[in-house]
Amino acid sequence: MADEKLAVVALEKEIEGIREAIEELRTRQADQMGVRSATEQQIEQLLVRNREYEEQAELFSLQAADLRRLAKEAGETVAELAQKRMQGEAQQTVWRQTSREKADERELAGREAARLEEKCAAAQKETETILNRLYEEYELTRSEAEEQAAPIEDMAEATRRLTELKNKIRALGSVNVDAIEEYKEVSERYEFLSVQVHDVEVSREELLKLITDLTAQMKDMFLERFRQINENFGEVFRDLFGGGNAELVLTDPTDILHSGIEMHAQPPGKVILNMDALSGGEKSLVATALLFAILKVTPSPFCVLDEVEAALDDVNVDRYAQYLRRMCKNTQFIVITHRRGTMEEADILYGVTMQEQGISKLLELRVSEVEAKLGISGNAQ
Repeated sequence: MADEKLAVVALEKEIEGIREAIEELRTRQADQMGVRSATEQQIEQLLVRNREYEEQAELFSLQAADLRRLAKEAGETVAELAQKRMQGEAQQTVWRQTSREKADERELAGREAARLEEKCAAAQKETETILNRLYEEYELTRSEAEEQAAPIEDMAEATRRLTELKNKIRALGSVNVDAIEEYKEVSERYEFLSVQVHDVEVSREELLKLITDLTAQMKDMFLERFRQINENFGEVFRDLFGGGNAELVLTDPTDILHSGIEMHAQPPGKVILNMDALSGGEKSLVATALLFAILKVTPSPFCVLDEVEAALDDVNVDRYAQYLRRMCKNTQFIVITHRRGTMEEADILYGVTMQEQGISKLLELRVSEVEAKLGISGNAQ
């Protein structure tokens, strides 16, 4: 009786350890879900950033248009100023011609100095006045004026024309001498913004290409894994059921990444139109077949199964346990069970017993050691 109580205590302690292992696995599963959520958030952030880049590109395009308009207006202003400058130079030519004529008169006055001394002085004064005005108004020296001066055929007409041009110049108002510098600044700003717009467009294209490449890779990886799991699912199903057919089908093959997945299963000797028509044991065995199919594609270091064969009959329990043994090469299985067929395939058995109230004891039984002591040749690995 004491040995039985010890065995019960050991079994209960084993159950508690297995429950803790299950809780740890659930925690790890939650962490994996968190990583997947973070990845989805990162994709969403990339999409938001792409939309922001598109809005910035549109804003930069509008700014570039405004800058081009300002540059055009500045160019027109410079052209107008150049035209006015040409008109001023033409007037300067007229004055230079006048200056040459006065110089000739001064030479004649010099030869007649005795008789025309007062007239010569007046002419000299007038000449100096004209030269001063020439420099003040046109920034020309006498020699430069003489070089550019043209003969005046009609002095009255020239005087009238001069007065008219002066009035027009005064009407123009002050000249913007900073127009060239302003144009240079606007041009540099336009070039800078053009480069920024180009960089944003290049970044946008790179992001779109990256998203396209990632989507294509995701589709390829999903299709390959789905194909492998589907093939394994059919094979495992036939092994566990002793025949029949089973497959996974995409509900929307045209949109793989958003498609649902349907499971079709037909045990041997039955025509199943709906999975709800399967018994509880058949449903459990179908789910187990899908689990084994996934593990064959992506083996896990260890796997915890909690009474997954509880609804199976003895024959199917034996098939399940034998197939579980075949899967042990790549995965270590921790199985919680009350079925004898499953226990017979285990390498190590753990039990928790409680001989005294509130005190649990873990019992361990290595099947290989027992077989060695009893001289039994088992199938344990």
